[in-house]
Amino acid sequence: MHPAERTANFPNHPSKGGLASGLGAAAVISAASLAVHWFFNNRYGYFRDEFDYLACGQHLAWGYVDQPPLVPFLTQLSRFTLGESLRAIRFLPALAVSAVILLAAMIARELGGRRFAIALTALCVAVAPIYLSDGSLLTTNSYEPLIWMACAWFGIAAVKRNQPRNWLWFGIAAGIGLEEKYTIAVFGLGVVIGLLLTEQRKVLLNRWMWLGGLAAFLIFLPNLIWNIQNQWPFAQLMHNIRVSGRDVALTPVQFFSQQILLLSPLAAPVWIIGAGALLLAKRMKPYRWLGWSFLVSFAVIAGLHGKNYYLAPIYPMLFAAGAVGMESAIDRPGWRWGKPAILALVFVGGALLAPVTMPVLPVEQVQTYLQRMHIEVPKSEKSHERARLPQTYADQFGWLELVEKVAEVWDRIPAAERQDCGIFAQDYGQAGALDFFGPRYHLPPALSGHQTYFLWGPHGYSGNCLIVLDERKAVLEQLFERVEFMGVSSDNPYALEREIPVFLVHKIKSGTLSQLWPQIKRWR
Repeated sequence: MHPAERTANFPNHPSKGGLASGLGAAAVISAASLAVHWFFNNRYGYFRDEFDYLACGQHLAWGYVDQPPLVPFLTQLSRFTLGESLRAIRFLPALAVSAVILLAAMIARELGGRRFAIALTALCVAVAPIYLSDGSLLTTNSYEPLIWMACAWFGIAAVKRNQPRNWLWFGIAAGIGLEEKYTIAVFGLGVVIGLLLTEQRKVLLNRWMWLGGLAAFLIFLPNLIWNIQNQWPFAQLMHNIRVSGRDVALTPVQFFSQQILLLSPLAAPVWIIGAGALLLAKRMKPYRWLGWSFLVSFAVIAGLHGKNYYLAPIYPMLFAAGAVGMESAIDRPGWRWGKPAILALVFVGGALLAPVTMPVLPVEQVQTYLQRMHIEVPKSEKSHERARLPQTYADQFGWLELVEKVAEVWDRIPAAERQDCGIFAQDYGQAGALDFFGPRYHLPPALSGHQTYFLWGPHGYSGNCLIVLDERKAVLEQLFERVEFMGVSSDNPYALEREIPVFLVHKIKSGTLSQLWPQIKRWR
């Protein structure tokens, strides 16, 4: 087939001038996003989960209880090259979000979008609250949209240009995604079902599709082997979370309504139109499989009561499809005002919600702002309900105060006893904060039974001396011969965990700490 014929049946292949202008605007928006995140990302403090990635990065492996290996590896790489300031560890997440803005604009171009559609897509992604948050914190969520949309772009390119070898790159991107966060498997399932239900089903028999699947499997294989060797820790974790009822279970209606808030209510028409266009519009028929992938992914995640942000990586392509549809609808005489009006509304909607998801305001003003705007931030876990601030903010406070209290207790222990005295924390946030801030106070690495800290073991401590955080005295008295209450960490009014009790315990009653360790396991 002649190259010109390959795109003859696809919509609105735009001119070079339109492409240049549209992608130029997207590049400006992408650069502005990176600059904004760089400016604000040193406010507040280190987030609970960031301590986990920093700790795991210092114990590089092919897997961890609560995540695959890619984010800890990138965190350690960033720490080695850029340092460990807030801006440094959040630079790669901010860069990933900026890359998603460009990639979404490129998807809009591939779907037939011209200057306005490309710019609108980039703006929708840039100001969406969930992506503002992704660029403001180091989490596994930060990289997901980039990987999911890389898969979508390769799939679109394979179909549009009749170049099936792009399915190999789809598989490579999916394999990398599996090493970043397992939820990309839901998107992969949606794509396969979408292909089966549309005229593109023939690609499932193409050798490049199978080679892509093989590539994804081989990239994922090291983590799969690690899970097998460690008795499927992630599966155990998910089971325990479900049984414990830790997470807030949403109905499908609640899940959908929270998607609107996460993506900005004023931008919601764009992605909703995009979903409808991918499923129904004649001009989007070659990409119908993407519409089905959204429906399948939504059904699976909502049906399994996944957290509201689990579906967030899929929306850039919906913004792109919606922007293309809106561009066609208003590209007529008398509607010239429509384009700047839509761009302005999307920007204003994102700006109003920005203080909720990135540290734009001084922390003491956040609660007042939420009240004045009548914004109630959804809670994904029941323990978050006690926080004064959104959990992503509340979990950035109180850590240094905790470490300072532990250091105070540590200094009271005779020097001769310190070699066999460990510090035990209840969760990876506490333990990670001790590992991060502890060296400045000459504290040893922390112990914990939570998540991957359990696999790192008791570090050879006998159990004759331990500093224990956040436990009930009655429980400790059952295990140790002497239990001393040493006080609580200084109260930080913004912290999710406040006034954490600290105990000093002596001489384990039965056996050694190594023998007690299996009972300490806490995967939930």
